[in-house]
Order: sequence, then C-alpha cells, then structure tokens
Amino acid sequence: MMKVVTIVGARPQFIKAAVVSPRLRQVAHEVLIHTGQHYDQTLSTVFFEHLPIPHPDYTLTAGSGTHGVQTGRMLVDLDPILQREAPDWVIVYGDTNSTVAGALAAVKMGIPVAHVEAGLRSFNRSMPEEINRVMTDHIATRLYCPTQQAVHNLAQEGIRSGVKLTGDVMDTLVDQTPDNLAVLNRYGIDSGQYILATVHRAQNTDDSGHLHSLLQAFMALPKPVFWPMHPRTRQKIHEFQLDALLTPPIMVVDPVGYQEMITLERHAYAVVTDSGGVQREACRVGTPTYILREETEWGELVATGQAVLTGWRTHDIVTAVLEQRARPKPAIHAYDPVAMILEDLLRKEE
Repeated sequence: MMKVVTIVGARPQFIKAAVVSPRLRQVAHEVLIHTGQHYDQTLSTVFFEHLPIPHPDYTLTAGSGTHGVQTGRMLVDLDPILQREAPDWVIVYGDTNSTVAGALAAVKMGIPVAHVEAGLRSFNRSMPEEINRVMTDHIATRLYCPTQQAVHNLAQEGIRSGVKLTGDVMDTLVDQTPDNLAVLNRYGIDSGQYILATVHRAQNTDDSGHLHSLLQAFMALPKPVFWPMHPRTRQKIHEFQLDALLTPPIMVVDPVGYQEMITLERHAYAVVTDSGGVQREACRVGTPTYILREETEWGELVATGQAVLTGWRTHDIVTAVLEQRARPKPAIHAYDPVAMILEDLLRKEE
C-alpha cells in the first residue's frame, strides 16, 4: 500500500485534511504530521476534536517566532521523520510556513510533493503567504488547483506538468457542515444582526496605522461587530495601545471551532476579513463579504461580485458595507475534488 505523509500546521490545513485524510486512509497508509505552527488550543486542538481529522502521528513544536525561525525549526524537525517514514508522497496544503517547509524537506530527499490548493496568486510579493505559494508550486510534482484561474497562473509561470483542476476541497466540508445555533445563543447575538470580523494578516496587524483604521471602521459599521480574535492580533492591539477602541459595538471573543465559525458566517449580516479561508467560506455560504486587503488570491470572488476588496482605510470599508448589494449565488459544481485528487495521486506513472 502506498505511504503518504501529510503535513499540516494551521487552521486552513486542518480543515482540508479533515476532508481528504479519512478518504485517503481508505486507499493508502497516511502518516499525519502537525508542525505546531498553530499551537494555541483555540486554533489547533479544537479542530482535531471537532472535525473528522485523525490525530497526528507526530506533533512538532514550531511555535512562534519570525517566519525564518519558524520555517527553520520545521525543516530541522521534519528531516529525520521523513527519513524514518520514507513515504511515496508528501501532501501539503495552502500557503503557510508549514506548507513550504514540508515541501522543501521532502524535495531535498527526492520525495515527490503534492500541493493541494496550488496556483493561487495575490501578486503581492510582500506577503509571506505569496512567497510560500510560489516556492511550493515550483517544487511540487502534482499541483491540484481549486480554480481555472489558478491553472492559468501556473501556466503563466511555465508550470504545466502535473497540473490538475480539481475544485476546492474546502467546499465539500462547508456544504456538509450543519448549523450550530448554540453559538448565537451563547453570545446573545441574533441572525442577520451582526457583522462577523476576522483580522490576522501581518499587513494589517503589524502596522499600527492600519490596525487603528480597521478598529475605527468596525466602530462605524451599521451593525455590531462580532470578532473572534486571533491571539496575535490581540497582542498587537495591546502593543500599539489601541485597547481603548475595543468597546461596544465591537464584541471580542476567543477563536471559535469550525462548525461554530461556519454558523457565524451563514448568519452574519456581512463578513469583513483578511483571511483567505474565511473569505472563501463566507462567499460559499452566500454572505456579503468584504476583504480587508488591497488584493486577494481568490480573484474570482471579486470578479464575480461575491466579494468586495476594501483595503484597510476606514472610509472605504464603511462605504462598501453601507452600499451592500445583492450577491450572486456561488457556483455549485458536480465534481468531487477529493476523488479527483486521490485518483490522480494513486495512478501509476505512464
């Protein structure tokens, strides 16, 4: 039986692995490695408890630190594990430091890499995630693309071999996740009467001016803002002495579990976010979505009118939400992304 090592480390990867891993294990021997990139209980353990993702065979301690330090720790820790396990394939997801570290560790040993969610581009090389995407795609053997635009992006970079349009595996889980209305009751919020916010990108959290502008926007939005806050964002708000702006109508809570987050996205008046995963989920469930960035790797969401790029300036965010317009329904495709990935991964080379 083929052996596959899957490397995960952050929320979006846990979600994708929850879709792929159970089915992968029906046809292959999977070894799951958690790098420890997200080590906070609310960003890590809760997903293994609430989603059908197998518990890791290895849990590393990448922890916090600069991008270079974190990636370096992962490479050091992954090297002996991959030597010991000697897999036929390494699967990585998305665009985090865990993604690029896993791909680099594998390719240095001659182990072929499968990149799920390949080809996405924001075309902003100042974003660490963009560097991770580009590097991983250029060393991967199989590249599984969620959109036709992703396929085109790879072709523009000269990558055509091993590329397959599969659709987004995340859509499967979003569509199948039922509501957990207890989360609304727990926090005393009503369906359609709040705006859901998430902020964690360095371009917003590491710039005091950007973060101040976002907080001012949240205070001026037409509905109260419900904000499950990333620990790093909370730390930056305190560091920049902006805590005084965290007052009603802003309601800050700790990060929530996956089912609760999908429920909050479905029942929100709108979603304002700088997260690639959250913008994708919110558009999938049909909620008006505003992206707190100058660009997005999910360009189709903007091109089709499902999402609006607002940037970080107070006036632009508030104006966009006040001008909220009807959104087209997301396209529902009949194909099965996981089946396409597994069929391709397991096929014999011609």
